[in-house]
Amino acid sequence: MKNILRTGYIGLVFVLVNCQSLNTRNMFYEDRKPERVSDKFSFVEGPSSDKEGNVYFTDQPNDKIYYWDWKTNTVNEFMSQTGRANGMHFDKDGYLITCSDHKGEIWKISKDKKTEVLLNHFEGKRLNGPNDIWNDAHGGMYFTDPLYERDYWVDFKQETPHKSLYYRSKEGEVKKIETFTQPNGIIGSEKFKKLYVSDIDAGKTYEYDILEEGKLSEKKLFCEMGSDGMTLDKHGNLYLTGDGVHVFNREGQKIHHIPINEDWTSNVTFGGENHDILFITASKSVYTLPTKVKGVK
Repeated sequence: MKNILRTGYIGLVFVLVNCQSLNTRNMFYEDRKPERVSDKFSFVEGPSSDKEGNVYFTDQPNDKIYYWDWKTNTVNEFMSQTGRANGMHFDKDGYLITCSDHKGEIWKISKDKKTEVLLNHFEGKRLNGPNDIWNDAHGGMYFTDPLYERDYWVDFKQETPHKSLYYRSKEGEVKKIETFTQPNGIIGSEKFKKLYVSDIDAGKTYEYDILEEGKLSEKKLFCEMGSDGMTLDKHGNLYLTGDGVHVFNREGQKIHHIPINEDWTSNVTFGGENHDILFITASKSVYTLPTKVKGVK
């Protein structure tokens, strides 16, 4: 009986591993590796794709925003003096919303580079330094506000004693949702009605159900890994960053790892004409990787 059980167990493991292998083969090309597009930066972050598939990203130490043009596979400067933009996300109206932490602000930037400060405080106190952001279909935004003290902050004094996840409505009302050890990467999906938030210093990523505008379920643990940035594909697989890119299925099981030969992989998104090119920011470089899947919209 023991031998039969052992044989059955081994067979089950083989089936599970084989299914996982088939799954990732349907996602990634075996002969394609991440290709470095440029390495001229100091530290890159915040990639977000516009409606045409071009990806905008930040070089925070140099206070610049660049974009990758998928048609020419080139990187071009979009603007300087960005408020030290970090994480970014395009909203439903095509505005680039940035976590500009020089003064603890969130900016709204148009394609013709007109800027508007949407938020710089909560309950009369300066935010620590908004880090990453996701805009919903209602015109609102979820954002993380950890604390990473910058050498360019002048006479900084922490006013907000907690590090939290917030929601700002389209009308400008702001509420604190939850406090973390050090909240960082964030991504959501209208399709799956999910929001994912990384508590990077705790080494965990959490999952929420989006119930209605600005309202979430209780958080539940998604996986035992923190992340600097993240993205989702149309199947609901979650891509986390740090030591390269780690891919988790919807059940929180790790199914793939994309190694990146850099000290730190900060963030990731999908771009390109068909939204099927993984765009990766890592230390001083940006990379692209064609895939068989598309990012969720």
